[in-house]
Amino acid sequence: MVGATFMTLAGSGLINQTPTSCRRRRPNAGGCSSVVERQLPKLNIVGSSPITRSIIILVLLSMCLLAGCATRGHITTLPPDIREQDTGVKGTGVYHRVKNGETLWRISQVYGVPINDIIKANRLPSSSVIEEGQMLYIPGRSEALTIPKKSVLEAKGFIWPVKGRVISLFGAKWDGGKNKGIDIEAKEAQKVVASKSGKVIFCSDFLKGYGKTIIIDHGDGFSTVYAHNKEILVRPGDKVARGEAIAVVGSTGRTSLTHLHFEIRKGHEPQNPLYYLPR
Repeated sequence: MVGATFMTLAGSGLINQTPTSCRRRRPNAGGCSSVVERQLPKLNIVGSSPITRSIIILVLLSMCLLAGCATRGHITTLPPDIREQDTGVKGTGVYHRVKNGETLWRISQVYGVPINDIIKANRLPSSSVIEEGQMLYIPGRSEALTIPKKSVLEAKGFIWPVKGRVISLFGAKWDGGKNKGIDIEAKEAQKVVASKSGKVIFCSDFLKGYGKTIIIDHGDGFSTVYAHNKEILVRPGDKVARGEAIAVVGSTGRTSLTHLHFEIRKGHEPQNPLYYLPR
């Protein structure tokens, strides 16, 4: 195909010599642009018009891409604006295309890369949500992997503590500061369930600003917070299963809207729940 295209150009009078074929190059070998520049001196270009020369360059670049001058596979070097100290990893990485239903937590588990490394490598804003079709750079990996739709990860992961519309995102301005979780609108008396199995380590009827609040330790460095409840159904020390009712939705604390304030914390650091909850 490449040779035939050059023969067509030659027949038109633009050039009268078919250049040598474009060989596959490594990314650091100069790429297609370098190949084209090396080929130009071999061509007898009719006329010296800059426009003519530009046309030839564009044609050569297009044919180099068709001939396979692009980098092989999905492996790519770390983007130059992402410094090594930002991610804690060296070398190459791979791009992963997000599919429907995938969460950042599941992606990080399958690739074995800490979720915060992926967030930093992609400069994801704290309040952002990953979308289907989005390309995520996975640092330190050399092969794109498939995220299972149903796996043991789902049994270990987080679920929505209540069904409803998210009315305030993580990081949004809230009560003179930033929202450390998300707020989910729900009907009064609707049951709140444990987002993940664990042990209740805190219950309070009067936590300042939060009202009736529950904290569950999940035993893996993560904990979850459930606030503004109308009624608490568990006590400190209780072991709860994922999906088990722990409270009733209300509007206690500093709020007038019936909703659940929900947080996911890793250690003492608040995380964006939407990175962990199924979509």
